Amino acid sequence: MSEVAAGSSFIPPYHQFCSGRRKWKDQVVKPNRQWRHVVTQPKWKPVIKNQMVKPSTYTSRIFTDLPLYESPGAMFDEYLDDKPRVFKAIFPDKRRSQRLNEEEWKIQMLPIQFLFLSVWPVIDMRLRCKTGGKDYPSDIPHYVTKVLELDIIRWELQGLDDLLKPSHFSLGVKGALYPERQAMRSRLKGQLEMSISFVLPPVLALVPEDGLQSVAESVLKRLVENMKHKVNGSLLADYNEFRKQKAKNLV
Repeated sequence: MSEVAAGSSFIPPYHQFCSGRRKWKDQVVKPNRQWRHVVTQPKWKPVIKNQMVKPSTYTSRIFTDLPLYESPGAMFDEYLDDKPRVFKAIFPDKRRSQRLNEEEWKIQMLPIQFLFLSVWPVIDMRLRCKTGGKDYPSDIPHYVTKVLELDIIRWELQGLDDLLKPSHFSLGVKGALYPERQAMRSRLKGQLEMSISFVLPPVLALVPEDGLQSVAESVLKRLVENMKHKVNGSLLADYNEFRKQKAKNLV
């Protein structure tokens, strides 16, 4: 009996077992149902910015300095006042030009070959005379009696498909022509600066920068050299005709 009693002393009473079981049940961790509805969000988001492509810009500048033979009754200043005649001497092809007003003309330029493309620029050019040193370009002396300024004020590219049109393009031309007289001699002086700025379309984005520069500079050089040839040749030849006509009128 004593052994049984001693052995039975190791068996907890039923209420202790039950209370222990209840206590165990109370300690069971129930799943937190809130986690079932949580959507994990990334701590950062990639930000995509519009990358601005810097335009490629190229500039070419030339000067002219030639002997100018004037006549007392046919000074070069008077010749410059006849802007339609001056324009015709520089751009003789009437089929590719149209007069817009007293100072402006629209010109269909000859096609420009750029890479494998042919582009037809259409420009509006303005010829304007300035006298007395007022608003002269900074590098022209104020004692010069008259300056003829040449500017492109509007432009348009023709002949390109939409896929090949540059997202940015600008064409700038600024020129000046004037007689400079010192002592008993006169000289015809001029300067012309032409610049182009553009961003290639995506289909041409892989063109190497050095190749692009070579082509752009070659195009600019041809354009300014062509303009210089017209001034040195056609314009001076027409001025000589102007002098002869004036001389005939005086007889």
